Amino acid sequence: MLINGFPSDGVVTVNRVVLKPEFGVDDLEERVAVLCENVKTYHSDTGFVGGFVCLNSGMVSNEGSTVGQAVVSPLQGREALIVTFWRSFEEHEQSHRSNTFQPLFRQVLELCENGNEEIAYSMLWQGKGYSPEEAEAARRAKATHAS
Repeated sequence: MLINGFPSDGVVTVNRVVLKPEFGVDDLEERVAVLCENVKTYHSDTGFVGGFVCLNSGMVSNEGSTVGQAVVSPLQGREALIVTFWRSFEEHEQSHRSNTFQPLFRQVLELCENGNEEIAYSMLWQGKGYSPEEAEAARRAKATHAS
């Protein structure tokens, strides 16, 4: 299991944030940190399992992309994903109705030129990489048994 404590029927939510030109990453980090602390404090015992925030680095994988051969993402340093893990969608929705959550959420939305759409996903697979020993055993097993 990759996300410790995340149930197999849990929900993953993804917010895509594109910063308005007048705001920077520091603004995003500050506001999201306050919002995430609120969620951890008030919702860890009512469905919140964990989460992360990541920033568009600008790098584009031409090995993993099938649409053009871009050199750098035009949203480098301006686009972030806020990804959270919940026991259920209902518990996620309840957290957003919280009086402590809403004012902080609105402060994050002030930064966004794209508004906000939060999509909920059902987990289909999660896992972590093999240790070097496990990877070697997996390669041996494939060489022996795969056709």
